[in-house]
Amino acid sequence: MNKPDLCIAKDRKKVAIQYINLDLDIKPVFKGKKYFLRTYGCQMNVHDSEEIRYYLEQLGYSYSDTLEDADIVVLNTCAIRENAKDKVFGYLGRCKHLKKIKKDLIICLCGCLTQQPSEIDEIIKNHQYIDVIIGTHNLSQLPKLITDTYDKKQKIEVFSNSDKVFENVKYSRDSKISAWINIIYGCDKFCTYCIVPFTRGRERSRKMEEILKEVRKLKEQGYMEITLLGQNVNAYGKDLNLGYDFATLLEEVAKIGIPRIRFVTSHPWNFTDKMIDIIAKYDNIMPYIHLPIQSGSDEILKRMNRKYTIEEYKKLFDTIKEKIPNVSITTDIIVGFPNETEEDFQKTLDIVNYCKFDGAFTFIFSPRVGTAAALMEDKVTMVEKEKRLHTLNELVNRYSLDSNKKYLNKEVEVLVTGPSEKGCDKVCGYTDTMKLVNIEGSQNLIGKIIKVKITDVKSFSLDGIALIYQK
Repeated sequence: MNKPDLCIAKDRKKVAIQYINLDLDIKPVFKGKKYFLRTYGCQMNVHDSEEIRYYLEQLGYSYSDTLEDADIVVLNTCAIRENAKDKVFGYLGRCKHLKKIKKDLIICLCGCLTQQPSEIDEIIKNHQYIDVIIGTHNLSQLPKLITDTYDKKQKIEVFSNSDKVFENVKYSRDSKISAWINIIYGCDKFCTYCIVPFTRGRERSRKMEEILKEVRKLKEQGYMEITLLGQNVNAYGKDLNLGYDFATLLEEVAKIGIPRIRFVTSHPWNFTDKMIDIIAKYDNIMPYIHLPIQSGSDEILKRMNRKYTIEEYKKLFDTIKEKIPNVSITTDIIVGFPNETEEDFQKTLDIVNYCKFDGAFTFIFSPRVGTAAALMEDKVTMVEKEKRLHTLNELVNRYSLDSNKKYLNKEVEVLVTGPSEKGCDKVCGYTDTMKLVNIEGSQNLIGKIIKVKITDVKSFSLDGIALIYQK
């Protein structure tokens, strides 16, 4: 078997991008059969699963919410941290056992894990019971690969298509209210801890006219909210050299008139004053920004190849706060980067105290084979790293609660997205600043923007009572 051509990002040279309009003829050859789909990882993986679901349903499969009832099991994987990989292989053990009982069960593995050079050889060699292995660049090949499993040979399609951008991609979306829209694929930043450039490839922007066409269609279908999506969303357009950038796109999207517009995830290095001005100008661009800082130490940021200093981040943060009223800013922070000193960690606590983030996703550094950081010497013990994470989380959670307390007894607009997990008499949704609200109200509020009075606050959510239907 030929070794898959996985890791195009090792060659950092730019290549000419081909734009391909998908026009697939998928026959419903599996009518009456069921699929089970499990997704790990980031928003990009979630959106990929919406594409996967479309292909499965076009093939004739209907959804099953239980593994045991399925005729095909699809695991869409993440490679960003070691525990994500461990979860996947743990679940594969259940699938392997089930296949001994259901001989015709098809098992499909996709996503970032399959694109990781350090993993794919082991997967192919030691997991022969997996019928289909497909990467992040080739999802449109999935219907053919599944259809061809009749010959009982393992199907592998993890070869790089990272010089291509596929348009006219179809999705079976999770929601009829909120929708993801990919605007740029891949990443060029090569942060030393990150495997994304090696699993997702170089940055490739979609053409603006195709994105706007998708936004208009979603508006016609009644969607209330869209999120523009990319591994580095505000790098959009830089590779096209067509005279427009992310700020240009954001403004054109806002003009279409969808009630709520969001975007993730931003890199501080690409966050421009023009972007800030556009966000401040349009009421339908939500005042919520996820702005990963990763560390408060300039020395650690340099070793991470983050391309900004703490002073530059603070200046950007202050400008956003000044120009965008009521803005909510969240972040990502890694503790225990190789040889992070106590002084480095204290500087991370200092920047959290300075910014008082509305929330933060915090992680212990996880070395990924193939990245530069995986080769760095590290003398910090796991015990110390866990202690630092605990200290950081206590501080982050305190500021998150303080931020939420500002909403107590206030009236806010909430887009109701579905039933609440807090009880059958409640629904839930999000404020414009991305605060989760559990609301006393009926199910007929779902899909509407309503006024809510906040009656109680917690570190990670708000409670409220529905007042009047707003929009």
